[in-house]
Amino acid sequence: MLEPLEIACGDQPLNLLPGMANRHGLVAGATGTGKTVTLQVMAEAFSRIGVPVFAADVKGDLSGIAKAGTPNTKITQRIEQLKLEGFDFAGTPVTFWDVFGEAGHPIRTTVSEMGPLLLSRLMGLNDTQEAVLALVFKLADEQSLLLLDLKDLQAMLQFVGEHAKELQTRYGNISSASVGAIQRSLVALEQQGAEKFLGEPALNIDDLLQTDSNGHGVVNILAADKLIQSPKLYATFLLWLLSEIFEKLPEAGDPDKPKLVFFFDEAHLLFSDLPKVVADKVQQIVRLIRSKGVGIYFVTQNPIDVPDEILGQLGNRVQHALRAFTPRDQKAVRAAAETFRTNPKLKVETEITQLGVGEALVSFLDEKGTPGIVERALVLPPHSQIGPITPEERTALIKSSLVAGVYEEPVDRESAYEMLKAKAAVVEPAAAPAPTSGSAPGWMEGLAGTIGTIATAGTGRSGRGDSLIETMAKSTVRTIGTSVGRELVRGVLGSLLGGAVTTRRRR
Repeated sequence: MLEPLEIACGDQPLNLLPGMANRHGLVAGATGTGKTVTLQVMAEAFSRIGVPVFAADVKGDLSGIAKAGTPNTKITQRIEQLKLEGFDFAGTPVTFWDVFGEAGHPIRTTVSEMGPLLLSRLMGLNDTQEAVLALVFKLADEQSLLLLDLKDLQAMLQFVGEHAKELQTRYGNISSASVGAIQRSLVALEQQGAEKFLGEPALNIDDLLQTDSNGHGVVNILAADKLIQSPKLYATFLLWLLSEIFEKLPEAGDPDKPKLVFFFDEAHLLFSDLPKVVADKVQQIVRLIRSKGVGIYFVTQNPIDVPDEILGQLGNRVQHALRAFTPRDQKAVRAAAETFRTNPKLKVETEITQLGVGEALVSFLDEKGTPGIVERALVLPPHSQIGPITPEERTALIKSSLVAGVYEEPVDRESAYEMLKAKAAVVEPAAAPAPTSGSAPGWMEGLAGTIGTIATAGTGRSGRGDSLIETMAKSTVRTIGTSVGRELVRGVLGSLLGGAVTTRRRR
C-alpha cells in the first residue's frame, strides 16, 4: 500500500490518499493566496509515487518544478515551523508542451477529432450555423474526405456553399449566410493561432503517461500564458484533451493510485457561456473518468465558478483565502464554507477570509471515501524551485525530453483540401441531374473514382493494370468506404452524442 501524500499540516499532517486521488478535487482562492504553489506541491507528490501529471501553466511560473529549489528565508522558516525532518530539494521530470510550438513541443489534434460540437462552441456559432457545420462534417464522412486542418474545413465549406442547391433536396436548405458566417469565424479562429493546433501529427495520449528511469511520473506542463489570451481556445482545447483521455484509456476500476492527474487551471473559463449540451457532457466525463483512473483537479478563484453538479463530485479540497468585499464575494465565502464537513473548533466562514498566504482550509477523503473534517493548515513548501526557469534551461529540457523530435515537424498529407482542389482541376464542371431521394448527386458518386484518377494523373499508365499509386488509392477508398472506416473519429463528445467515429494516426 502506498504511503499517503502529505500536502499540508495543521494540528496534524493532512494527507491525500493515493487510492482516493481519482475522486477529483478543488484548489480555490483569491489571486496571490498560494494556489500555484499548492498545485506545485501536489504535482511533486504525485510524481514521486509514479503518477504522471498534466497541468496548464497560465502565469508562466510553474516551470520551476523541473529544477531543484534552493533555501531562502521563507522556505527555511516554513520547514522549521512544520518540523519537516530530512527535507531535501529536488526537481521533477518534466515535458513541456505548447499549442503554438514555441515554449514546448507542439500539441495538435485534427479537425475531425475536434468535431463540430466543440468547434461550434469555439467559434460561437448559433444553432442554425452549428447545424450547417454538422452537415459539412457528415458530407465529408460520406465522401471519405479527411478533415485534418483548417484549410480542409475551409475547402469543404466552399464546396458546400457552391453546391448548396444540389444538396438541398437531400439535406435541406443550406443558407449561404450561415456558410459565410462560419467562414468568417474560421478566419477569426486562424488569427488566434488555431491553425497551429489543428493538424498532424496529432497527440498520442500515451505520451502524457510517461515515467522516468527512477519511476517518477512525468509532469506535463502546457505553456498557456499565450493561449490564455484566447480564453475560448484555451478552455475548448482542455475540454478536448479531457474527452480524448476519457475515450482512449481503458477501465481501471479502483486503482491504488491514479494513472494520470489533470489540473485544470482557470477553471471558470471552461464553464463560462457553456451550452447545455456541452455542460451535460462535461458533467458526464467528470463523473465517469474516475473509473479510468484519472483525477481532475479544478483550480479557480471562487468555488461558485464550478457548477454545483460538478462541485459535488470534488472530494479533495484545498481552500485558500477569499475576500468578502462584494455581495458576490460574500456568497462565494458562504458557498465554500457550506461545502466542508463541519469542524466544531472552526467557524469556517470567518476563517476563510483570515487565511494568510500559503495557508488553507483542507479536507481530503479518508480510506472509505468520506470527506475529512476541515482543518486550518499550512501548505508544505515545494521541493522544487518556486518561479520559472530560464529560457535556456527550458530549451535544454525540451531537446532532451522523451518526445523530442516527434511532433516538431507538421505533416500535411492528402486530405479534403488537396482532393477537392485536384477534382476541380481534373473534372470539367457539368450540370448534374437533380438527385432522387436517398441517392447522391452524380458529382458525389464519382468523387471516389476521381480520387483514383487524380492519384494516377501523370504516371503514363493506360487503362490496363494499376500503377502503385492507383492501387494505394483504391485500397484507401475501400478501407475508408467501409461502414466503420468511413466515419471520422471525433472523440468521446461526438460519440456520446451519436456522432461518427474516425481513424487516427498511430505512431
